[in-house]
Amino acid sequence: MPTFSHGKNASFKLDNSAGSLTNISDTVNDVTVSRAIETGETTSFGNSSKTYIVGLADATISVTGSFDATVDSMLTTLIDAQIAGTNTSASFEAGPQGTAVSSVKYTGECLVTSYEVNPSVGDVVTYSLELQVTGAVSRSTF
Repeated sequence: MPTFSHGKNASFKLDNSAGSLTNISDTVNDVTVSRAIETGETTSFGNSSKTYIVGLADATISVTGSFDATVDSMLTTLIDAQIAGTNTSASFEAGPQGTAVSSVKYTGECLVTSYEVNPSVGDVVTYSLELQVTGAVSRSTF
């Protein structure tokens, strides 16, 4: 029997520039963890269908939320540290079901590839964050 979860319980944490995993869930309203596997084509003469082998795994994370000055300071400091080379990656923890015992979580290291702040005259100020995972994504439980 499937166990379904509501997205309102999700959790997202990201390292600050000091390397401490920081819960920013109270500003986040959408997280997408995308995983992909490259393939290498091995088709040779005489085949009538393409063949492939498994290549490298890749993952990205997209985060959107409501702007918060504290989170903005954390993210811009993290980006500045990455640019300066004093902090090469940040840990992340994504809990799509929340943080209750036995709930699924994804963890790993990532680089910030994009951070946008989006004020709008008729709406709440929002932000979007793009992360490139470096290395493997681990799936475990809380």
